[in-house]
Amino acid sequence: MRTDTMLVAETPSQAAARDHLLLHFARNGAAAPPLVIERGEGPFVFDEHGNRYLDALSGLFCSQLGHSFGEEMGQVAAAALNDLAFTTIWGSAHPAAIELSTKIAELMPGDLNHVFFTNGGSESVESAWKLVRMFHAANGEPQRVKAIARDRAYHGVTLGALSFTGVPGYKEQFGPPAVDVTHVSNTNMYRGLQDGEDEDAFCARLLQEVEDAVQAAGPDEVAMIIAEPVQNAGGCLVPPSGYWPGLRAIADRHGILLVADEVICGFGRLGDWLGSTRFGGAPDLVTTAKGITSAYAPMGAVIASDRVVAPLYDDPKRTLMHGITFAGHPLAAAISLRNLEIFEREGILENVRAMEPYLASRLNDLQATLPLVGDARGAGFFWALELVDETRDDTRLTAPEREFLLREYLPARLMEAGIVTRADDRGDACLHLAPPLISDRAILDLLVDRVADVLSDAHIALTDWRTKA
Repeated sequence: MRTDTMLVAETPSQAAARDHLLLHFARNGAAAPPLVIERGEGPFVFDEHGNRYLDALSGLFCSQLGHSFGEEMGQVAAAALNDLAFTTIWGSAHPAAIELSTKIAELMPGDLNHVFFTNGGSESVESAWKLVRMFHAANGEPQRVKAIARDRAYHGVTLGALSFTGVPGYKEQFGPPAVDVTHVSNTNMYRGLQDGEDEDAFCARLLQEVEDAVQAAGPDEVAMIIAEPVQNAGGCLVPPSGYWPGLRAIADRHGILLVADEVICGFGRLGDWLGSTRFGGAPDLVTTAKGITSAYAPMGAVIASDRVVAPLYDDPKRTLMHGITFAGHPLAAAISLRNLEIFEREGILENVRAMEPYLASRLNDLQATLPLVGDARGAGFFWALELVDETRDDTRLTAPEREFLLREYLPARLMEAGIVTRADDRGDACLHLAPPLISDRAILDLLVDRVADVLSDAHIALTDWRTKA
């Protein structure tokens, strides 16, 4: 609800949003009116005033195809609704869900052949946990009720998925977690490397920490290890070489299932259908959402191996005790099928792989030339710039500096520059950059050039703010 102290001029739609629409992960009582996006075109979105912005976060890592295929998707949606508006997949099926699950199985590596549909990422993580528990219970190990996840990792905010999320601020006000989870160190090489340590030694230390956590929890009580191929929270944390095969070895040694959370990394963000393919160590289950439809419809999925689902088939009286009403919706399934067709038709994965070295080079140049950028890291079209204070031995920004820079200065300055993206400090201070997968060299240049201008100005603004603080 608006108050008399909020004097910032608002449009009618902004006022209505403030009065009635609770914005997710937002300060709903903030004085600044919310940005209202009305339409999209290619890699750009436009606000209600006609101002154009580069969608440099791909609509929260969702809009893999940008906003280029709306008419085609609309035709698909109309045909789907004309044929079958809705039926559940609770004990029955429909052609679009069957075709989509078959297509996904064809695209997946190894024996990831079975698809459990959901409506989004948190539901996928919750569903994976239940499939893991059912697997162990069916195999006579119901005591496996614990999990291993990583510090600062985000795996969702529904109460089950929140257990795996390693961001304390997201969890504390909601009470004890639903699942007993041990959080181990993440793969931040910029912050995590110790004196004299190389990448191999760093990897060995991280894996030993996972092994120690399993031993402390009880090897016969741990059901699951879950990790993102490249961890989002904390700023695009790429694993050291050998890390994923090492997780696979630990899981195999102790009878634990390995889950790759691919809600962000999957469906092209790293240049492959699965991000984990890039790093080895085949998972037992994969959680997906976002890019599975390129955000033209809400959808997610858990993709499970033959071994994981075998108990559901071996006993004709065993029921899969989980279901979601709208999961596998005919409309969403039809759109996902067309999304995958467009990926292949337009060479989307090939574009990401071809453009990645150029994007990496340009972002590394920012790290070399801008004093505010301490590290540029990522893979594919999934990158983060860690923001630092180069004048201190401990280069981390203080809490007041983060408040000024990430929440007061950068959001407005990025909008002024025509960039929609996110400054974040769920670990150290970072600016996330994840352009649509259709982006060519000209779009990447536009992104990097504008970000360079913004961060150059931000360094001056932060310096001025410090003198006045």
